[in-house]
Amino acid sequence: MIGLVLAAGAGRRLRPYTDSLPKALVPVGPAGAEDSITVLDLTLGNFAEIGLTEVAVIVGYRKEAVYARKAALEEKYGLRLTLIDNDKAEEWNNAYSLWCGRDALKDGVILANGDTVHPVSVERTLLAARDEFKQIILAVDTVKSLGDEEMKVVVDPDMGVQRITKLMDPAEATGEYIGVTLIEGTAAEELIEALKTVWEKDPQQFYEHGYQELINVGFTIDAAPIGDVAWVEIDNHDDLARGREIACRY
Repeated sequence: MIGLVLAAGAGRRLRPYTDSLPKALVPVGPAGAEDSITVLDLTLGNFAEIGLTEVAVIVGYRKEAVYARKAALEEKYGLRLTLIDNDKAEEWNNAYSLWCGRDALKDGVILANGDTVHPVSVERTLLAARDEFKQIILAVDTVKSLGDEEMKVVVDPDMGVQRITKLMDPAEATGEYIGVTLIEGTAAEELIEALKTVWEKDPQQFYEHGYQELINVGFTIDAAPIGDVAWVEIDNHDDLARGREIACRY
């Protein structure tokens, strides 16, 4: 199993940081410390802590910044990084971006969005949930209050995830998918086809629509509750402030 990070996004709501950096490289250390750790640093540190040795990073917007830091990141975290170019990063959404990592999926991955600040307990929870019957396991927050923007899920205790979408009444949801997934290599072929179906239909779809595509044809996707854990998806400057509060704890 390897790590896989989606780091191709532009994050335009985080300007001026993202004028020259992809969102995954926006600093999440103390305000004013422009050379501090980033979401990518935190994710790579988590991967190293659980014993992974290889990580694929899907890059696109301002990818030269990731290429420039590749060697330093490898040395710092003791990982071998493979950078995968997404040629449509500034035009299409992340269903296509994850599809670009289709060869990595065949090895089995822990997937992390490049804008999610979270502790290593999330990865450990996913690993602890593995068994011979589960092929895709989503990290789900069942504690926090939900609004309209969250990627919400409905989970049946016996049948797994039934719905995953932002377009859901929060009152109907079991919780929020936080952007971290364990994907076994045995699920790769079907997930790759589902992602392709989704982005060919609408290039602006999220990769979570690929998960729903699988569910719709009878594929079981499981969920692992992460507990009462501090984490944040960084979309805007308010999220960034929250991310800085959280990052200093880890």
